[in-house]
Amino acid sequence: MTETLTLETAARLAAVKTRMAEAAAAAGRAAADVRLVAVSKTKTAPEIMPALAAGQRLFGENRVQEAAGKWPALREKHPDIELHLIGPLQTNKVAEAVALFDVVESVDRERLARALAAEMAKRGRRPACFIQVNTGEEPQKAGIPPREADAFIALCREELGLPVAGLMCIPPVEEAAALHFALLRDIARRNGLSGLSMGMSGDFETAIRYGATHVRIGTAIFGDRPKPVLADRGGR
Repeated sequence: MTETLTLETAARLAAVKTRMAEAAAAAGRAAADVRLVAVSKTKTAPEIMPALAAGQRLFGENRVQEAAGKWPALREKHPDIELHLIGPLQTNKVAEAVALFDVVESVDRERLARALAAEMAKRGRRPACFIQVNTGEEPQKAGIPPREADAFIALCREELGLPVAGLMCIPPVEEAAALHFALLRDIARRNGLSGLSMGMSGDFETAIRYGATHVRIGTAIFGDRPKPVLADRGGR
C-alpha cells in the first residue's frame, strides 16, 4: 500500500463523513445518529488499514469466508472493530457468521432465522439482526416482500427471540431510492424498530433524509471494485 493510496483513502473517508454530517444537519438530525458502515468487501487488509488508521471502526462484509480470512488478525490490533455481515448468508455458514460478526444485516427468510436462533442459543453469542426487505420485490434479490414483513418480524422477535435491531434494504437501481427508503421507514415505524440500514455511495444523503441510522458505503471510500452480481450487493 503506497503512501498516496493511504492518503487518498483517508481523504475519501473524511469527505464521506463530512457529507453525512451535512445531510444529517439538513434533515434536522444529529450527525451522531447516523453510523457509517465502511464496506470493505473485496478489499485486502492492507487496503483497509488506512481507514482503521483514520479511526474508522465499523465495517461491512458480504462473504463469511472472505471476512474470516482478514478480520481476526485486524481485530487483534483493533479490538473495538464492529463487523457487519451485509451480504446473503447461507445456512451452512451460520455458525461461522455468529462467531465472527457483531451484526447480521441480511436476515431474509424463515429457515435462516431459525438457524440463527439455534446457533445463538448454542453458542451464547447474540449478534444483532437486521431483517432485509426486498422493497422492489425483485426476483433476483434476497429479502422479505414488504407485504410479508410484519409477520416475519413478529416470527423473528416473538417466536424465535432473535435480537432484531432494525431493517435493511437495497433499492432497485432503476427506481427512485427515496420511495424505497420511505417504505422501509414506514415498516420499521409500525413495528417499533429504530434501526434502518439503507443508503450506499450513490444515495446515502437521500437515505439520511429518510431516517437511515446506518449507511453502507464502499466505493466512495475505498475506490472502485469489480462490479458484483445483483444478488451480492449489500453495499456500494
